Amino acid sequence: MRFLGIDYGTKRIGIAISDENGTLAFPKGLVPNDLNAFKVIGDILKKENISEVVVGESLDLKGSPNPLFKEIKIFVQELQSKFNLPIHMEREFLTSVEARRKEGKGKNNARKVKKQKSVKVDASAAALILQRYLDKINLQK
Repeated sequence: MRFLGIDYGTKRIGIAISDENGTLAFPKGLVPNDLNAFKVIGDILKKENISEVVVGESLDLKGSPNPLFKEIKIFVQELQSKFNLPIHMEREFLTSVEARRKEGKGKNNARKVKKQKSVKVDASAAALILQRYLDKINLQK
């Protein structure tokens, strides 16, 4: 069973894919958040034989929905209606910061990652979200 991980953003959607066993997550790439986003995601779902989708749930430091949360809910509803796959929400607390830190290779330069590396950061954040979910479900087995 393969999973697709999504880090939703207003400009870009980070994409990650699990291995065949649903145990490891790998950054896949980036989908521009435009009118073609669902077509591109649909192509990925089909090509990669995805069974389930995990979308990052954006909450603030107190665990309350932040301003992006409403857009994510609408995105998830549209994903569900278009593709009819199980969709899970996984908290995405600081995944982009963590991905930038790994990309910058140092704890003090997380904000200094160049714009051209943002593709890696968004896909890496999606992989972190997906890996958290996979770890959680695999512990329950």
